[in-house]
Formats: sequence, C-alpha cells, structure tokens
Amino acid sequence: MINYSTIDPVAIAIGPLQVHWYGLMYVVGFVAAWWLGCRRAARIGLTRDDIGDLLFYAAIGVVAGGRLGYALFYGLDQWFADPLWVFKVWDGGMSFHGGLIGVFIAAWLFARRKQLAILTLTDFIAPLAPIGLGAGRIGNFINHELPGRVTSLPWGMPYPGMGPEPRHPSALYEALLEGLVLFCIMWWASAEPKARGFLSGLFLISYGVFRFVVEFFRMPDAHIGFIAFGWVTMGMVLTLPMIALGAVMIAWSRHQPVDAKRA
Repeated sequence: MINYSTIDPVAIAIGPLQVHWYGLMYVVGFVAAWWLGCRRAARIGLTRDDIGDLLFYAAIGVVAGGRLGYALFYGLDQWFADPLWVFKVWDGGMSFHGGLIGVFIAAWLFARRKQLAILTLTDFIAPLAPIGLGAGRIGNFINHELPGRVTSLPWGMPYPGMGPEPRHPSALYEALLEGLVLFCIMWWASAEPKARGFLSGLFLISYGVFRFVVEFFRMPDAHIGFIAFGWVTMGMVLTLPMIALGAVMIAWSRHQPVDAKRA
C-alpha cells in the first residue's frame, strides 16, 4: 500500500489569489499543443500565428463544452435546481466528452475561417491533445478526484475522506493511458500523412478503449452510481459511441485523399 499524494492542490497563493495545480495542467496542455502544432503547421498550410488562434478557439471549446457536458451528463438535476450553477466552474465538474464536442465545434469554426476541410484540421489536432489530457488527469490526482475502487494490489492508496482501504489510483491510470500511451500512438501514426479522417478515428477508438478499461477500476460518480447490470458506468456509455464513430471514420478514410504534405 502506498500513501496518497499530499501535494497541496494550490500551487501558488498570493493573498486571496490562488493558482491551483489543476489550472496549471491546462496551461501545460496548451503550451505543449502549441509547441507541437508549430512543428507541423506547414503540413496543412498554417502559420505559428494560426496555431495560436487555433488554441484560443480550442480553449473556449474545452472550457464551455467541458462544463456544459458535465452539467448535461452528470449534473442535470443540480442544473435544474440552480440554473446559475453551470457558471460556477470553480466548484469543479468538467466532462471530457463535453470538452471533445466543444473542441470539435471550435475546430469547425476555425476550419471554415481558414477554408480547411474539418477532418483535415481534426487530424492535425488529434496528436496534439494527449499531453493535455494526461496533464489534466495528474491535476485530478492532486485534487484527490476520480477515486478508484478498493484493491489489494501493492500500489493501492487510501483515498482521502474514503476510509483506510487502499484504492486504485485511477487518475494516474488515465494519465498514463490517455496521456503518455495515447500520445505515443498518435505521434507515431501521424509521422507520415494519412488519409483524411484516419487519425481522428484512431484517436476516438484509442481514447475510447482506454477510458472504457479504466472505468472498471474507477468509482462511478457518487450521485449517479452504476447505471446498468451493476457494473456499467456513465463513462462507459458515453465512450461506446466514440469507439463506434472512430471505426466508421477509419473505414470511411480508406476512400479519402491524403491531403497533407510532409513537413
């Protein structure tokens, strides 16, 4: 058994101003995406300034979509009880699936502005996202979020506020799979230009499979619990359409052009 992290969730405090590690993880993700994006911007005819604009669009999509997605998928009753609650982002509550939809809408708007095919742009974005996803999960771990189920494995950790039983560090599992492993897969697959839509489909399938697997080790949200058969979680339900859509996109990409140049 390993003791849980004792890192203070507040990274910097200056008087009433507090900067949380979770917020800094977003900064890490966007800086990494900007740096990686600049390296490959020429592939689809973008400049470094365009990458900065794209990340601005994406940041709005992540925050707005993530919050609205959480409200719709996990907190609808609370939203109905307090309509202004959705704006209280400091209370926590962000959904990956909502953030994904938000980023897609942002990418669609940016693609229209730059006269790019939307899947050309999402293929470009897909390899840039995993570092931010992994960093975000580390932020969850520091915040004592996403508790795992009880385990007897030697790396189990007593979760703060949930008794002495050791639990899976499920946030770290997600940081490893959705961050490091997914980045390696996407960066390797995108080393050479692929048919339009292939990388987007690969991202959806890979993330979906990783998330589905981790759901077996992660506690379901307390106010929702298991939604079917005593083991199906909301995360699993939301992930299955991603996997199916990813498979369709990869099949569809076989008939699409390779419209990016090597850079």
